[in-house]
Amino acid sequence: MAVDDTAEGFTEAVDLADLREEGRTLTAVDGTPIALFYHEGEVRAVNNRCPHMGFPLTEGSVEEGVLTCHWHHARFELSCGDTFDPWADDVDTYPTEVRDGVVYVSPEPQRAEPPEIHWRDRLDDGLEQNLRLVLAKSAVALLDSGVDPAEIVERGVTFGVRNRADGWSSGLTILTALANRLPDLDEQDRKRALYQGLTEVAGDCDGEAPKFDQEAFAATDVSVERLRSWFRENVEVRDADGAERVLRTAVAAGYDPEKLTELLVAAATDHRYLDTGHAFDYVNKATEALDLVGWDDEERTAEVLSSLVRGLATADRAEETASWRQPDDLAAMCAETFGRLDDLVAAGEGETWTEPDDFTERLHAADPEMVFDALEGAIRSGATVEQLASAVSFAAAKRVALFATSNEFADWNTVHHTFTFANAVHRAAERTDATALYRGVFDAAVNVYLDRFLNTPPAPEATGDPDADPEAALESLRMAFEQQGRVQQAGDAVADFLAAGGDPDRLKAELGNALLVEDTNFHTFQAYEAACRQFDRRAADAGSAGSGEGVTDDQRDCLVAAARYMAANYPTRRSREQTFSIAARLLRGERVDAAEDAEPSDAGVSADD
Repeated sequence: MAVDDTAEGFTEAVDLADLREEGRTLTAVDGTPIALFYHEGEVRAVNNRCPHMGFPLTEGSVEEGVLTCHWHHARFELSCGDTFDPWADDVDTYPTEVRDGVVYVSPEPQRAEPPEIHWRDRLDDGLEQNLRLVLAKSAVALLDSGVDPAEIVERGVTFGVRNRADGWSSGLTILTALANRLPDLDEQDRKRALYQGLTEVAGDCDGEAPKFDQEAFAATDVSVERLRSWFRENVEVRDADGAERVLRTAVAAGYDPEKLTELLVAAATDHRYLDTGHAFDYVNKATEALDLVGWDDEERTAEVLSSLVRGLATADRAEETASWRQPDDLAAMCAETFGRLDDLVAAGEGETWTEPDDFTERLHAADPEMVFDALEGAIRSGATVEQLASAVSFAAAKRVALFATSNEFADWNTVHHTFTFANAVHRAAERTDATALYRGVFDAAVNVYLDRFLNTPPAPEATGDPDADPEAALESLRMAFEQQGRVQQAGDAVADFLAAGGDPDRLKAELGNALLVEDTNFHTFQAYEAACRQFDRRAADAGSAGSGEGVTDDQRDCLVAAARYMAANYPTRRSREQTFSIAARLLRGERVDAAEDAEPSDAGVSADD
């Protein structure tokens, strides 16, 4: 490559005659390993590390202007470095010049864009083509460049809602759940969390048709009450297109997040326990995603919320199942109570409800009439929807904490679905006190009742040993995740750690790390996030200190539930962690084709080597 011989900053590399004879050589400029090639009468210089997985390109081959890496056969246009294979990334090329028969190389690559710009583009590529390694590199590099995690989440959410015709998915739920828990994690695990969430979004959209939007009505001066009625009617008759137009009209009319949430939760609770709780959980997660990335952009808000509509309109309705009809007609009991709901709420106006000590036991009763009486009595006594949702969430968490491993493995998800649904209702109740949300509370409580056989007999309760060694408890927890079936060991380890005064924040970080190094499934991500959130809410209500000594039994049981559920699903093959490890090592400059304790790739190479 001919360069003006007055240029400054070039470094002597190799005699042209030697390069012509050998065809290639390796040099280093300012610590960067550079491969020099003499091909078709021209000198070319590229970064010696293959951008895919770091293999030395001097060991590749060149033909017809194409450089091929011999490890995974990534191909690059030699003069500019552009790749033929998007999974590999482009390789940096460097200006060269020849002076008096000597080749000189500039240390500045021809494309010198800021890393955050490059990795934003690569993040988009990884999402579009479902490239795990590219997503892992992007997550690591963007956080290392100081990019706000919320921006990364926004790109993932926007891609997910635009590129899946069926709308909001488990991948978007995982991304949002992990984004919610980023403060609990250490620096490296925050990168893992974003990588895992982005990978799930890309996988959900891979091969799917994109979503085509409906338009808002031209008339945006419609009252929110009428829009809510229209929306519920369209969901009722399973008309997703009509429901989307109504929802987009509500957004265009400028209604605030609380009003938009009320519209959604009203439709989501018109029928019982839609899609075993997933439909409501998706509603909650979509609103949480907007909390993270902002409600201020009208088009983004409309895109995110409208992604929920098809799921609401097509969801299975629990009142159509035998378990809600026989031997007790639980759906009819709900309908009867809901017919009196306004009167129950009116009776409780001005009253202040305090949760009785035996309320969880009453919610765990073997007679559904006792469960309904407990809830109705609480409403008449002034219980807010948030208070009741919190109480039912803990009753559901307790079912997980006491799940008997003598049950079928699949029944872990039965108690899990109840817990995460109850948690979603509780979170929605923090956003709006809409009376319709009481229906979600009853749905959750009915499922707590239906799950009673999965605690028959209950697992031994993990109460914790105050004389335990917190470090030994953490080690026991780690070992429980390394062997299948160590469910009780995991729960006991959590209880011992907290009883002995261990720091809950450290425990949440430890659980988060265990979550993120595994090939974790959808439900386990949900379980961790819901348990940590319920722990935090109860800690705030109790005014707990930052050590295990101030942790209440119900806080403890939330994290015990998470640990037991995780242990039931671990260990896994950890293939995603392998991909993340490769990405992290590459971005640190290490050679993946060498031992893990090897020096950085081509470090210390000189022109004389």
